[in-house]
Amino acid sequence: MSAGVNRVDDAADAGQATPTTGRTQGDAGTGQAWRLVVGFGVVSLAADMVYEGARSIYGPLLASLGASAVLVGLITGAGEAAALLLRLVSGPMADRTRRYWTLTIVGYGLTAVCVPLLAVTPILGGAGLAVAAALILAERLGKAIRSPAKSALLADAASRVGMGRGLGVHKALDQIGAFAGPLLVAAVVAATAGALWPGLAALTVPAVVAMLLLTTLRARARSSPAEPDTSTGPGAAAKTGRDPLPRRFHWFAAAMAVCTAGLVTFGLIGFHLVRAGVVATAAVPLMYATAMAAGALAALVTGVLYDSLGSWVLVVLPAMIAVVPPLAFGGDLPAAVLGVVVWGAAVGLQDSTVKAMVADLVPRERRATAYGIFAAVQGAGALAGGAAAGLLYDRSVSSLIVAVVLSQAVALLMLLGVLVRTRQHRRDPA
Repeated sequence: MSAGVNRVDDAADAGQATPTTGRTQGDAGTGQAWRLVVGFGVVSLAADMVYEGARSIYGPLLASLGASAVLVGLITGAGEAAALLLRLVSGPMADRTRRYWTLTIVGYGLTAVCVPLLAVTPILGGAGLAVAAALILAERLGKAIRSPAKSALLADAASRVGMGRGLGVHKALDQIGAFAGPLLVAAVVAATAGALWPGLAALTVPAVVAMLLLTTLRARARSSPAEPDTSTGPGAAAKTGRDPLPRRFHWFAAAMAVCTAGLVTFGLIGFHLVRAGVVATAAVPLMYATAMAAGALAALVTGVLYDSLGSWVLVVLPAMIAVVPPLAFGGDLPAAVLGVVVWGAAVGLQDSTVKAMVADLVPRERRATAYGIFAAVQGAGALAGGAAAGLLYDRSVSSLIVAVVLSQAVALLMLLGVLVRTRQHRRDPA
């Protein structure tokens, strides 16, 4: 394939206007980029309703099919591990083949098919548990397949409207889906006297909506007769595969892994709030919904600040993470609510503005690879931090607080080093 076609392919993949459209990049490209950003955000909203809605009842569903607590942990844990670690494969694959749209559509398609099929597992008898486990793992595989490719497409579009602002808008829409999906399932389950399968079946609607929106978005992004879903050619692929990612990216990934390790999970927060009698069990989902709303707002605000003030806005992340345990485990309801709000804001910042920094640190043609590596490193941090937090919590809340504060001091020093090197690099690229 010729270099000229390759450039048109990249432009179409990114949502840019091309010479064949008769419009300039400056005029049409920005508007088309915003349509891609918002379009991906609405797709994520619908898809999050599907898999977040299902995840809210994975435990009860698997238990009703005969799974033990250990098996529930193994199935869900293996799914999350696959969703993160397999991005080490799907990210480089996307950059090597340039099939960003194909991988994105396949990944979303797995989620759209597997989650509604969980509704039939209760009628499969003894095979129901095995089928449910396979569907849950396949849905998480879909997440691993699509995430690096979609993130690369999204970052390319966001770079034309403001990286932080674009990813912030996308994350805010994404959070709305994460908020609405569990509420939809809970409402359907409550209306059907506690039956789980109708709630899963109801997720067929947002699943179909997500796929229709995605295919429409793909068709509109194809702004030239050239097919963007092709290889860039052996020479370009080989060059992409040989070029190492910048050292600053690896240091940034390590710093964010330390941040993630210190961010106690909402599961542990909810466990503590109920055990300590701070809130009733029924109020925990409402606390989580509050966190998701805070995450959406934080994604928008920090995204705008990232574009106007630069990457230094990220120094607030370790501080936010450090104050979560003293607040959430402090013992009274107002502090706990504030802790949950800060926790949600930190999650929103991690999933939007932090990803903007990743996109700015690496070459455009290596973004999918970078996002795959970044997710795997984050997953390792989350696994180590989750295990450590549980052990420290059982020992004493004070020891957990001290450990989180110390870890975030380390993360802050690492992050400052990256930011200083990034500023020096921009002043003197050589």
